[in-house]
Amino acid sequence: MVLDLSRVLAGPYATQMLGDLGAEVWKIERPGVGDETRAWGPPFVGGESAYFLSVNRSKRSVVLDFRDARDRDALLRAAREADVVVENFLPGDLERFALDARSLRAAHPDLVTCSITGFGQDGPYASLPGYDAVLQGFTGLMSVTGEPDGAPLKVGVALIDVLTGAHAAAAILAALVGRLRGCGGVALDIALFEVGVASLVNVAQAALATGAPARRHGNAHPHIVPYQTFEARDGALVIAVGNDEQWRRLCEALDLEDLGRDGALASNPGRLERRAEVTGAIARRLAGRPRDEWLARLRAARVPAGPVRDIAEVMRDPALAARDMVRSATLPGSGSPVEVLSLPWRSDGVRPALHLPPPRLGAHGTEFRARFG
Repeated sequence: MVLDLSRVLAGPYATQMLGDLGAEVWKIERPGVGDETRAWGPPFVGGESAYFLSVNRSKRSVVLDFRDARDRDALLRAAREADVVVENFLPGDLERFALDARSLRAAHPDLVTCSITGFGQDGPYASLPGYDAVLQGFTGLMSVTGEPDGAPLKVGVALIDVLTGAHAAAAILAALVGRLRGCGGVALDIALFEVGVASLVNVAQAALATGAPARRHGNAHPHIVPYQTFEARDGALVIAVGNDEQWRRLCEALDLEDLGRDGALASNPGRLERRAEVTGAIARRLAGRPRDEWLARLRAARVPAGPVRDIAEVMRDPALAARDMVRSATLPGSGSPVEVLSLPWRSDGVRPALHLPPPRLGAHGTEFRARFG
């Protein structure tokens, strides 16, 4: 059983993953408003925001007031039976109610707690709130996103929140495996800041290696050429040449014989050194014909390439339906059907089941109180 005291995105994303995998998840919400993302719209479907619907399926909702002794006692009883408690309060906030990790694990040593914050439970920034947009700037992610001569940009989704949720779910599952092996419970401390920094991967490693800040490259890659967007006559496409054999096949597919015969361009370091020449020649060639014609050629040549699409177009992609990635559920009390995304993997060819639709605020309060008082 998982008690989810979190809200907004990172924590709910993690607990939704656990719920999709079969965990019994109780979403504990504040009186009146519940999770604030319930109001983060439009758009709304059946009275619930699309934002809330995206990260709160496979859960039950109960409204509890931590300041109310009866509600707090019920939550403490539930915590003594739980396997996992997830929360994203500022460090110290839950100590007032004896709901912090140390207090809960004192009564239940096998409990796995997961505290998600902006900057961790200690350190110089521990008291600061953490929101994805702030962290995208603070981690440097914005500094490498955008056009070279433009302003820093944030990624179009709350990427650090999403990655933090995925890391939290993985850490929780690892802790539960450890518990099965006799290691007892553990208090997990997960910071958006550290997840954001870790997610810089090769860009961060390059800075560690050179001491120099990374630059923005727009839709190009800092270390691979050609690996970027190009404009065909009627739309944009992405070409991602990941090795030298793909480069040779690209030159053949685009009839760029001069580039293909140039031995200095046969390996990536040479192409990186002459980036402008290489990408300029490709851009001029692609501009003369329709995108689909080029994509057909590139796919036939086994060169990684694809169109730049909008999100509505992606949601209509028949591949999502063919692989059962989009599920339909009915929101309780409204009869309104809603489509939601599933977990992005299969196990033995089967996608995890949709256990529960996103819950109405407090919809399962009676069930919770009957069980825990």
